[in-house]
Amino acid sequence: MDRRVLGKGLEALITPEQVKPETRIVLLNPEKIRPNRYQPRTQFSAGSLQELVASVQEKGLVQPIVVRQTQAGDYELIAGERRLRAVKALALKEIPAVIKNVSDLELLELSIIENIQRDELNPLEEANAYEALIKKFGFTQDKISKTVGKNRTTVANMLRLLSLPKQVKAAVSSGALSFGHARAILSLTDVSRQIALADKIIKEGLSVRETENYASGSKKHAAKTKHKPGKDQYVRELEEELQRVFGTKVNVFHGKKRGKIQIEYYSLDDLERILLIMRKAAQKQ
Repeated sequence: MDRRVLGKGLEALITPEQVKPETRIVLLNPEKIRPNRYQPRTQFSAGSLQELVASVQEKGLVQPIVVRQTQAGDYELIAGERRLRAVKALALKEIPAVIKNVSDLELLELSIIENIQRDELNPLEEANAYEALIKKFGFTQDKISKTVGKNRTTVANMLRLLSLPKQVKAAVSSGALSFGHARAILSLTDVSRQIALADKIIKEGLSVRETENYASGSKKHAAKTKHKPGKDQYVRELEEELQRVFGTKVNVFHGKKRGKIQIEYYSLDDLERILLIMRKAAQKQ
């Protein structure tokens, strides 16, 4: 197998500046390579994988996988799970690999970046990967945005997908619902309405625009029925003012002797944003 050809695909993960003279491609036993513990991708097309198996069988592997060595002496996959699966399916004894010394954080970052650059993650997988960066490594949405090269608003909207009902998330994960559909569904706050709209999209084949229009009409209907006749106009005006201040949905529940304010947030980063608004207001007093 021509090693010069093997190295041509390294730019997908390793830039020319990172390929030092001592970087080399080695042949490893596929059975000694562990799966990537931070692999964000969970859905693999059986048909696509079979095509890769046929390609590898005919032409060999034209791009090496990337691994890191563990303390136990074996290896953990960083990038190239489909290639590794194809080689194992063919029962090949060796697979070309580049060994990199990376931390757990770098392992997760590289896994996410590789899949995003190849456009291989579904929206829910991408959202789960971002959440892992936040929970395991303390990332903010801004830092995720800079790391993966996506707009911060896109990152925030991706993370909001995790608040969807289980049935809706399953439909997004399977591809039955697109990211655009999911965003429109998120505009509804009632879980039962979200599920009903997801079912309607799938059954009737609604476009994203049709879904947005339907959700908008559903919200207007909900607004008309939600406000009880006894709810004070002044309280509703206060709700609207608080929503403008915090940039999110706010409910004010006013009783005879006491009440409560409910402020919605969609991620820890969003909660931090709301707290920052409160802190700044407190400092001005």
